[in-house]
Amino acid sequence: MSQPKFIILSGDGINCENETKLAFSNSNCEAKIVHINELLENPTMLRNVQGLALPGGFSFGDELGSGQVLSLKIKYKLKDHFNDFIFKGGAVIGICNGFQVLLKLGLLPDYKKERTISLDHNVSGKFINRWVTIYKHPQTICKWTVLLEDLSINLPIRHGEGRIVYQKNLETTIHNNLLKNGQIVFQYNENVNGSYENIAGICDPTGLIFGLMPHPEAYLYEGLNHIHQKEFFKKAKGQLIFDSIVHYLKNA
Repeated sequence: MSQPKFIILSGDGINCENETKLAFSNSNCEAKIVHINELLENPTMLRNVQGLALPGGFSFGDELGSGQVLSLKIKYKLKDHFNDFIFKGGAVIGICNGFQVLLKLGLLPDYKKERTISLDHNVSGKFINRWVTIYKHPQTICKWTVLLEDLSINLPIRHGEGRIVYQKNLETTIHNNLLKNGQIVFQYNENVNGSYENIAGICDPTGLIFGLMPHPEAYLYEGLNHIHQKEFFKKAKGQLIFDSIVHYLKNA
C-alpha cells in the first residue's frame, strides 16, 4: 500500500482533531478531518480508508457519561458500515475521550466478546492535567507501537475519567488474559489515576484497534515538552505512534 488514508473525527466537543491530523500528515499518509454528522450521513466513506481516529475532547459535553452519546450514534447509525470496516482490518485509535468511546462500543478489549473493561472516575476524584511516564509492554502485539524501540515515553494526560476497571470479581482472570494475548500496550510508571495495574492503554486481539488515555498527538515535537525546549522541532516519541501504524499498513 503506497499511502494509507485516515479519517479523523471532529465536531460536537471533540477538540484534538487538528493535532491528530498533523500527526498522521507527518507520517506521510492521507488524513482528512470529517465531522461526525458528515460520516453519519455518508457512512460509505469508511470503504475508502484504512484507518479511523477518535481524538480526545469532551464529545457531546460528556452527557450521559464520557463518550456515551458518540458511541451510541456510531453504534446505531454506522453499525453495519463500521463492522465491515473493522472486519476488513481497519486500524482504529481512540485517544482519551476516543478511548472511552471504543470501550463503550465494545471494540475493546475484544469486539467478539462481552465487554469486561470500563473507564471510571480517577481515584482522586479530580481532573488530572500533567505529564506522565508510560512504558510499552514488551509483549504487546499493538501495531501502533511497532516503531517504539525505547519502552518509556513521556506524554501529557488530561482526564477526569481515566481509571481502568475490570468486571468485578473477574479482575485477575481478565488481566491475565490481556497479558497472555499481548493486549496490554502501555502502563504508567506510577499510580496516576488508580487504573488496574497502572494500565494506560490496551489493544484488541488483532493489535489494530488501540485505545489510550495519554495524548500522543500533543507530543509530536520535543519542544512541546518543557524539558526539551532547545530542540523544538526534533521528532518526539508521540509521533512514533502514528508513524508505526502507517509503517505497518504500508508493509502489511
